[in-house]
Amino acid sequence: MIGRGLLRLFSERPFKVLGVQQIALGHLDKSVLTAFWSETLGIPKIGNYQSEKENVNEDILRIGEGHTAVEIDLMQPIDPEKSPKVHKTALNHFGLWIDDLPACVKHLESKGVQMTPGGIRKGAAGFDVAFVHPKSTGGILLELVQFPK
Repeated sequence: MIGRGLLRLFSERPFKVLGVQQIALGHLDKSVLTAFWSETLGIPKIGNYQSEKENVNEDILRIGEGHTAVEIDLMQPIDPEKSPKVHKTALNHFGLWIDDLPACVKHLESKGVQMTPGGIRKGAAGFDVAFVHPKSTGGILLELVQFPK
């Protein structure tokens, strides 16, 4: 149970989080990430960005439309020895809503994508979930979540 002091602190916040705007994934070779996220999953690539100052070369993908769209930035360092090191640290995992989870898992497996042990199962929030092994995504554990019917 949240104490009154914490509850007041949270209720007095002058902003609220509205949703996910972007997820940035780093790798020494962004083509590994792009192959999975754009080519295998079919998430459209909408642009590129490169900055010497930020030491980044990235492909920009987008899921959805308008203000609810989520951008996925697939980044590699221009120089792995310089900072910032956009390929570090690793993101543990994140979830994507999927409209037909069994069909998705079957399709991915047919393409050689490695899933984690356990198959489709109930996740912590009560939705059916399955996980794509980091070996298939360039190092990031991906949770696939069945969108409610």
